This record gives sequence, C-alpha cells and structure tokens, in this order.
Amino acid sequence: MPQKYSYEILRDMFSVYMQLERGYSDLSREAYLRDVDRLAVWLSEAGRSVYDLKTDDFTVFLADLCDLGISPRSQARMISGIRSFYRYMVVEGLIDCNPMDLVDRPDYGAHLPETLSVDEVVAMIKAADVSDPLGLRNRAIMEVLYGSGLRVSELCNLETRRVYLNEEMLVVVGKGNKERMVPMSINAVAAVRAYLPERDSMDVKPGEEGILFLNRRGHRLTRVMVFYIVRDLAEAAGVSKTISPHTLRHSFATHLLEGGANLRAIQQMLGHESIATTEIYLHLDTSHLREAIMAHHPRNKRNKSES
Repeated sequence: MPQKYSYEILRDMFSVYMQLERGYSDLSREAYLRDVDRLAVWLSEAGRSVYDLKTDDFTVFLADLCDLGISPRSQARMISGIRSFYRYMVVEGLIDCNPMDLVDRPDYGAHLPETLSVDEVVAMIKAADVSDPLGLRNRAIMEVLYGSGLRVSELCNLETRRVYLNEEMLVVVGKGNKERMVPMSINAVAAVRAYLPERDSMDVKPGEEGILFLNRRGHRLTRVMVFYIVRDLAEAAGVSKTISPHTLRHSFATHLLEGGANLRAIQQMLGHESIATTEIYLHLDTSHLREAIMAHHPRNKRNKSES
C-alpha cells in the first residue's frame, strides 16, 4: 500500500521535485504551489485530502472557480499546476493513477454557463426528500438559490434575522461587503418555514447561532457542501447537465429575462455593479428578444394595426 504523507510534507517534496528535477523558476514553482494549496483547502472543507481526489470532484472544483470569477485562462494555468502535482504523486508511487488525466483545459473563449429549464429546476427541488430533516433543508436551499438568485457564498452566510418571511424579502451581504434586498418566491418562503423548526431544534455550534443553513453538526455550510447538495439533487432528478449552484443563479436571471423582467431590476437583484456584467452573464436569447421587439416596438404595433 502506498505510503501517505501529511500535506505539508507532500507539498515540500513536490517543491523540491520542481526545483531539482524539473528546473522550474521560483515564480513558476510558487504559482504551482498556490494552485495546489487552493485545491487542498477545497478538499479539506469537504473533510478529504489530496489523496482522495476523483475526476468528478475536480469538475465541481472548477465550477467553484467559475463562481468566484476565476477566468478560463487562470483555470487553465491551475489545471497545469495541479496536473503536474498528481503526475509527481504517480511517479513517486503515492497514488496508482492520475485523476487529472481526463480533465480538459477550459476554452479561453467566452464561457456561458449551463441554463436549466423550469421543469429541470422543479424536478431537482422535488428530488429533496422532505421526510428527512436534511431533505427539508436541501429543498429550502434550492428554493432560495433559484428563487432569489443568490451566490453560493451569500447563501452560506445568510442570517436568519435577515430573512423576512412575512414580507417575502431577504437581505444578503454580497461582494464588497455590500448589502442588498432581494424578493423571495412564495415557494421559497414556504420551504424556509418548513425547515426552521428542524433548524431550531439542532445543537448549533457557538458562533453559528445566527446562520440559517447548517449542517448536521450545527456548523454553517461551506461552498463545497452546497455544490454536492445541488449535484446530488440533479442526479436524483435525472438532470444530466454539468451544473453547480451558479447554474441556479444563472437560470434565475435568464428565466426572469424571458418572462419580461427589466434588465436593471435583474442587475439589482443579482448585485452586479455594472449592467454590462448582467448583459454578459445572462447570455441573451436572441429569438426571445426578437419576439419582444416585434411585440412591443411602436413601429411594429403601428404596422400591425394598419394591416
């Protein structure tokens, strides 16, 4: 059985290998180590080590990077560094196969996230087993992510005191520590109400008393945990697309646009500084826009009445 070292020792071994065997510059070596460190922290949040990485896990890790705004070019660099790390582990006999062998480099071109249909979102929500306390929580998570278009970090840090169920509103702290108020759907309000008795009966850990969504041990959820919740519900619902919590945010915005919502209103709900970000993020459906123009442009209306 291959020997297992602590991550700190393994990291030092890899650093020496890059310096002596590969002849990497100090800058390249430091960049590779930062990339591997980032993956190690991500795995640690899920209670795992670098020895446990599977190809599917790395796909989720990349989706997390997309959520954080890491560009495809930066992702490609990180893949190179992490692939080199696992290649080293194989050479040293620390693991049997390289989980990075089947990972492709991301395209440098414009990346548009997957969009779920309304039926697919509903199927995922229904896949949560509400007879189980964690199922109640997971359904509420899905309803809030999709119903309010939250970032996964905003969901993880959402406080109970900032969820106004009677008013069907919630307040989140977004990028730059800026607060914004976001409407809740009727279904999200109902799902949170159903979850709250279970949440209130938990043994909540010190410092987490104000957090809405908790794991079974009474700690707030990590981004990684939410990724796995969403992925598992997609699998249970038979949704074959590669998705993440970001997919629900994107679908929320796209469905609002298709329903006729004002782009400025969507910008405010998403918490985007610039309307240009919203336009790129929404990946506008040109056929839908053409229908909207034909239906609402005054010249088209006039021509229709004359005919």
